[in-house]
Amino acid sequence: MTAGQQDQDIAVVILAAGQGSRMKSDLPKVLHKVGAVPMVGHALAAARSLNPSRIIVVAGHGAEHVTKAVAKLDGSAQIALQTEQLGTGHAVAQALPALEGFAGRVIVLYGDTPFIGAATLADLAAHDADVVVLGFEAADPGRYGRLVTDADGTLERIVEFKDADEATRAIRLCNSGVMAADAALLREFTARLGNDNASGEYYLTDIPGLARAAGHRAAVVTCDEAETLGVNSRAELARAEAIFQTRRRAEALAEGITLTAPETVWFALDTHIGRDAIIGPNVIFGPGVTVESGAEVLGFCHLEGCHLSTGATVGPFARLRPGAELGGDAHVGNFVEIKNSVLEEGVKVGHLTYLGDAHIGERTNIGAGTITCNYDGVMKHRTEIGAEAFIGSDTMLVAPVRVGARAMTGSGSVITQDVPEDALGLGRARQTNKPGLAGRIMQALRDQKSKKDTA
Repeated sequence: MTAGQQDQDIAVVILAAGQGSRMKSDLPKVLHKVGAVPMVGHALAAARSLNPSRIIVVAGHGAEHVTKAVAKLDGSAQIALQTEQLGTGHAVAQALPALEGFAGRVIVLYGDTPFIGAATLADLAAHDADVVVLGFEAADPGRYGRLVTDADGTLERIVEFKDADEATRAIRLCNSGVMAADAALLREFTARLGNDNASGEYYLTDIPGLARAAGHRAAVVTCDEAETLGVNSRAELARAEAIFQTRRRAEALAEGITLTAPETVWFALDTHIGRDAIIGPNVIFGPGVTVESGAEVLGFCHLEGCHLSTGATVGPFARLRPGAELGGDAHVGNFVEIKNSVLEEGVKVGHLTYLGDAHIGERTNIGAGTITCNYDGVMKHRTEIGAEAFIGSDTMLVAPVRVGARAMTGSGSVITQDVPEDALGLGRARQTNKPGLAGRIMQALRDQKSKKDTA
């Protein structure tokens, strides 16, 4: 890459307007998930690897849903609408107004192609040709468009399968659809695209031929075929998920993470795990999880939108929901659910507990069966528990409520008022024993059953 190319501004256009009829779905194709993230999110992540000044997503089918998803995934990305799906060239034309005044290089990606790598995109961005197409040698070229090159490897043109003769179909160098071009040339040649072809569409793939005819240079950058995998059906979606998970498991092992049963662990696109962390079998990571070095997640846990500090342990059979923050050496045991709660260093929540909208001070012990009653049917309320408190088993903490540092609650209590520091909070009726009553009740019930059986 030359110094000029290093300084060149980058914009990315992501085509995400197609319906994806083969998916048999009301959901826009690009919103189907791979690695717990919509496929368009993978394209956005790849685009961000280039540090572009602009990202434009072209939406069409289900544009309202695509726009909402893109805003959640990348709030700085712009949306351009393609109200009629008239081909890839037409789609790019809808993005051009959002590129007004832009003078750098434009890279066109696809929202249903989740595996394009950062290194491949960097090669596209760095190439000195006026137009650069990403190609691959296909094991089975099938119905891919073919890249026709000169003897020196310069790209002459792209020919769609429908429009190719037998000699052209014999070419194994195929078109991925991904393209890079200088913005000025993209504007010029997009305006000159025609639709005199077998599909009656405006092909982006005609641009290299137009550029060559005008004396500009066109070139090919190649990548592994696996990077170009597009998803057009449920079967291909399942294949993409399998490929993604296999790659992420291999990466995790290579980074010094222990996976005791790798084939059973499921990652999200943005899962971050530190070295020397241990992940047990059948663990599922949803979006937004960070596990720091030395933490351990035991088997059969589901984690989403949470953070585990060094030395924290979770599980087995635990669920961490968005907003769960575990401090160092905190422990969350079996059948515990944590949501939007901070557990400071050394907190222990052994089993059978729900903590929602809470802050738990360091070294506090939460007894089995504890529940923060955080929802009144309309609003959520917070529970605050101080450091080194002891919450007895089967305590119901009716929020908003505060338990002070070193305070205790008695087992089976319903706590509706604040408990001061160092105090014991009890909220249960006094036990009364009725001698002989249990036997009389049981005998009466047996007599009733006997009458019914003989009636």
